[in-house]
Amino acid sequence: MALPVEEWRLCAARCWAALEPALRERLATASLHDMLRLGCGLLRPEAEAAALRRLCRRARAGKEPAAARFYREEGNRLFGRRHYGAAARLYSQAASHELPGSPEVSVCFANRSAALFHLGRFEVCLEDIARAESHGYPDRLLPKVLLRKAECLLCLGRLQDAADTLSVVENKIAMDGIMTSLTHQTLLKKLSQLKIKIHEKESCPEPAREACGDIQRKLEIWEENDSISGASSSLSLNFDRERGRHLVASQDILPGQSLLKEEAFVSVLCPEESLLLQDSSETAWDTRVTNADLYCHRCLRQLLASVPCRGCSYAKYCSQNCADVAWEQYHRTECSLGALLLTLGVFCHVALRTVLLAGFAEVSRLVEWSHDGDKDLHNAEAICKHLGEAPDTRAGTRGIPGCNNDGQYQSSYQAVFNLLPHAEKHSPEHKFLCMLSVVAICKQLQEAGLEAAVLNQESSEKWSKPKACEKTSGELSPELKTMAEAMLRHVLQLQCNAQAITVMQESGSGDGAVVNKKPVRLATAFFPVLSLLNHSCCPNISVSFSGTAATVRASQPIASGQEIFHCYGPHRCRMRVAERQRLLSQYFFECRCQACLDELESDVKSVVSMRNSFCCPSCQAPMQVGEDMLCCSNEACAIPVSRESLSHRLRDLQQQIKKALELLRDRKADQAIKMLLKCQMDAGNFLSPEHLLMGEMEDHLAQVYATLGKWQEAARHLERSIEIVEMHHGPSSIEIGHELFKLAQILFNGFAVSEALSTIQRAEEILSVHCGPQSTQIQELQEMKTCLLELPRSILQRT
Repeated sequence: MALPVEEWRLCAARCWAALEPALRERLATASLHDMLRLGCGLLRPEAEAAALRRLCRRARAGKEPAAARFYREEGNRLFGRRHYGAAARLYSQAASHELPGSPEVSVCFANRSAALFHLGRFEVCLEDIARAESHGYPDRLLPKVLLRKAECLLCLGRLQDAADTLSVVENKIAMDGIMTSLTHQTLLKKLSQLKIKIHEKESCPEPAREACGDIQRKLEIWEENDSISGASSSLSLNFDRERGRHLVASQDILPGQSLLKEEAFVSVLCPEESLLLQDSSETAWDTRVTNADLYCHRCLRQLLASVPCRGCSYAKYCSQNCADVAWEQYHRTECSLGALLLTLGVFCHVALRTVLLAGFAEVSRLVEWSHDGDKDLHNAEAICKHLGEAPDTRAGTRGIPGCNNDGQYQSSYQAVFNLLPHAEKHSPEHKFLCMLSVVAICKQLQEAGLEAAVLNQESSEKWSKPKACEKTSGELSPELKTMAEAMLRHVLQLQCNAQAITVMQESGSGDGAVVNKKPVRLATAFFPVLSLLNHSCCPNISVSFSGTAATVRASQPIASGQEIFHCYGPHRCRMRVAERQRLLSQYFFECRCQACLDELESDVKSVVSMRNSFCCPSCQAPMQVGEDMLCCSNEACAIPVSRESLSHRLRDLQQQIKKALELLRDRKADQAIKMLLKCQMDAGNFLSPEHLLMGEMEDHLAQVYATLGKWQEAARHLERSIEIVEMHHGPSSIEIGHELFKLAQILFNGFAVSEALSTIQRAEEILSVHCGPQSTQIQELQEMKTCLLELPRSILQRT
């Protein structure tokens, strides 16, 4: 949710409509500085501020012991059913709602350690046991947890540590007079068994394993650019009136070559709608797993055993170190604002975190710089005029906005600040909404006594709660007005410069032999160097992410002098040119890339138009395109059909497919197959054979057959899916790479060795171009290949 919740948008719209026309006109044309000056007093305590407080009560970001009990009990229930992964996540949710240092939070960590032990995650299990002990786990229950610790150490081969832990357990059991005799006997029996295991391992040590030759990873050749931080030396930074700042190849570039490696200046995990309840009176807590439960809120690393924030229930981290760094850099300020930030949306949150990371001194310097009329450059023409450049000539990097005095473009706050906010192109209503939201955040900071921390004037005590101001004023301090102005600039910048950090996330239960993954938006970030790339509906690069770092690779040959193009979302293979043009209007430009020109200036239909077309329900011939009515292209038939009726059939079909997938999730594979085959038959009556949905159904059928272990049937359906995906996206697209990865798994599990090896090779070639040789999927493919090649020669010859 990039923008504020709908109710707040409506509230701001009513406030805007109620303003005097003269004030609305002044606000519409004002600079960001003047807009803040005029608008600071428009957030009325009895109206807008009160409405915002009511909305914030729906966002549950605080500690709730009742919620902790609920999640812990749900975790116990799933643990009893041996769903250890789900139980661990529920114990994490319970821990996030408990008060720090309480016996209850120690029980959450101890329970989670049990789930982790059953998952075979012994190192993480030990960490949770240590957390339980440090948070005051009840002494009478400690022997059971220490036995688990000893067993973990034993599994990890740390025999002496295991023996020492058992000695501690023996002493505790001897001194404990509270436990029931049954519990006492159970512990003694377990203790005895572990002693025997340790003795056996000490007597017969396992032979040292030979290092399973780490699969050789290709080292990527990389030479850093002198002028652009994180960029390859094969790129140069150019500037002209038409294209603004942009990157160009300074030498010939090959597919798969790394062009840019950049760490996000700032990133914020995207919350999900379930965090905002419809009614504050509801007490049902949501057990659905969201990104907030799966990824570290600072480094975006995947979570197994999260460390909760000690002040709120929302922020979770992969380690205590991440929690501490986040607290020092920004979370001590954000912690008490959790509900407000969830209500106002990710863009406002990114804007706040950006100024907190930059620090008041740097923010103030650049805000003052922007007030200089000669330097406040809002558009390409003004920049060209300032630099004294003709429209199509290259400007020296020293004069390009965002570069430092040495002419270097770095991934810095200065570069972020110089991204264009397009203030003159946003609607007055939208700018007013953003201004009102930013003012609300700054007023909350002032009222909560956090102003000094924001301005870096004092070092707050770790985890201490902010002290409320003895006297609060409705007027923002000059310093907070400066921060608000910078935040407003950043919120406006994000519409054109926000980068979605995506990850390949497992869909379904994830416990099948074939792992099905799909890209998921994880976070919103500022990447100043990546933002230099202009859009094309047919880009020549691919972007992949690892945590908060982005890597850009060439997806096709790029000749020296050619511009490097990114795709902002609308891609020629995914939507028609009219749809692309409509979507790209949000970026305040009309796309004139080659793909758009080809479709706009000729009668050639787009790939999407040709492939995702309807066919005649009567004779299955292609339907001729029309606005409201479609006509069969077969002259002998020529049946007219309304577009709406065919679209309605398509929506019904998609609903049936969704139900089939629900059956699969409920482990009703046979019923899922029947429903999908019926959907396939229905689709053949009105969709073209190359329609992308036909490929999706083949993919789903492959998935169902794979769950049943019917590898040949699964491979046959997936191969048909690959044919359709290739028609849409091309033979070297990342979409084909993902499909081939799934096919490789199916062939590997089906013991089709030669077919698996050839599929692995093709998948490797494609995915290494888009994701790099060190990506997770490439490593998994190499492991499969190594395993197959180590099979006896007699088996390889038979296959």
